[in-house]
Amino acid sequence: MSIVKPGSDARSDVEIDAQTGVAPVFRALREAMANKSFETLDAAQRYADQFMGQVNVAPQADFDGLSAEQMHALLYFPFDCPQLVDLRLRVPADKVAEAPLMSLFLLLVQAIGDQGLKPTATGNLPRKICRDIALAYYGEARYAEQTRFSAINSELDFFDLHVARLVGELAGLVRRYKGKFIVSRKGRALLKAPKSDSLYPILFRCYAQVFNWAYRDGYPDIPFIQQSFLFTLYLLALHGNSWRRQNFYEDAYLRAFPMVLTQIPAGGMSDPEHIYRSLYTWRCLKNFAGFTGLADVESVKKESLAATEFRVRKRPLLGMLVGFPF
Repeated sequence: MSIVKPGSDARSDVEIDAQTGVAPVFRALREAMANKSFETLDAAQRYADQFMGQVNVAPQADFDGLSAEQMHALLYFPFDCPQLVDLRLRVPADKVAEAPLMSLFLLLVQAIGDQGLKPTATGNLPRKICRDIALAYYGEARYAEQTRFSAINSELDFFDLHVARLVGELAGLVRRYKGKFIVSRKGRALLKAPKSDSLYPILFRCYAQVFNWAYRDGYPDIPFIQQSFLFTLYLLALHGNSWRRQNFYEDAYLRAFPMVLTQIPAGGMSDPEHIYRSLYTWRCLKNFAGFTGLADVESVKKESLAATEFRVRKRPLLGMLVGFPF
């Protein structure tokens, strides 16, 4: 499976009614025009254009208050719609240290050092380095808990570190040179103040748009779910002041994009909605919002090793990185 997000085909933003085969917005237009008379085709077209324009800018309940026009901008121009969202290019370095992606990247950079780090024969980080980083990241007690049933024998056994290393490479901050991992010139420059305030936004943007989220799990790819990352952050910004169960966000996303169920391959033991719900929670809430430090995602049953129920709450970092006009 690719670690880089695959390109996605253009998709229609218009939802089609499964029974009638007609988009609700066009059905509403037809009904609005049914009792009106127009002297010319141009007059009818002007009315239709005006009607559609009003629909496009009207807040939609299924979009949690966003209009169709705003949703289009979130999906297709996430970093180029300042009237709707302010994705900051600088976040104080001391405010992002606890974000897992940032914390692991900094530990990786420290391990690489000035001399570089020779990879294993498979091209990964050495086992001792992975264990040392895990101990520093988790602390002794949690490290013992994490390795109680399975030791860290390779980089892939500490998958969060593996992902942080891949994102660092995709962002051009870490690279291979003469058989070693080294911190690139760009990476070294960004590690020094005041440019260090730009480091996290660069890692975040790479994780959001370049790294393929599906690489982290065994669920269907569905590039659209990653493409709509800003809507997930919008939902967290809007509703995340208090703890909510993961199904609140699963439901909100599904109301906005019910067509994602049709993108889940048929077959298997589970129905598409069950697969979607598990996929969304792990891919979007835990492995995106949680891993980038924008939300706390906690198991409801903390003693469970195979958690399936979570509660979610936004973290202050979300407001520092992303600004929505509400």
